[in-house]
Amino acid sequence: MTVQVLLITVAYVIGATPTSHWVAWTLYGVDLRREGSGNLGATNTYRVLGWKAAVPVVVVDVFKGWVPTAAFPLLAPASFSWTIGYGAAAILGHVFSFWIRFRGGKGVATSAGVFAALTPVAMLIAVVVWLATLAMTGYVSLASMLGALALASSTLLIPHDGPWAVSAFTVVLAAFIVWGHRGNVARLIRGEERRFRSRKQT
Repeated sequence: MTVQVLLITVAYVIGATPTSHWVAWTLYGVDLRREGSGNLGATNTYRVLGWKAAVPVVVVDVFKGWVPTAAFPLLAPASFSWTIGYGAAAILGHVFSFWIRFRGGKGVATSAGVFAALTPVAMLIAVVVWLATLAMTGYVSLASMLGALALASSTLLIPHDGPWAVSAFTVVLAAFIVWGHRGNVARLIRGEERRFRSRKQT
């Protein structure tokens, strides 16, 4: 168990790597916490700095979730609960990064990496829902919430190889992501939510 606890800690540290903050600050001299929405995720990176900055942020954030979930169980085989724990630790690290006073993004890309490792078919369904919602509405926040709900629904309704704990984890994650977007929900209701667009259009 000592090894697994250490790996949980490492998973949190990996997740806590503030990709967007370091990319924006190091390459552009911009503090994203003071620009745009102030969120340290790929969407705000794109709106403030454009796609060249946002693409590496998305890629790294996805791998921050995938690597601990997929690789750590190979390093120290244990019950599947530990695998879920590695993924959860990476997501929490991303959202509450110790590097930047426990701030971070909303965990969508890192969660995608986690569930690409845990249940790839359900994750693929969630990605399709995310892309379709974004294409139809232009709202990243709505796409993220519906994608999370689709992920939870898929693991509950579609047979998969993982234990019931995976389905429970997706339900908790969906609730966590919706909670993280509660400000966006209020803006959507008021008709004030910004649609996804480049920084040149902002």
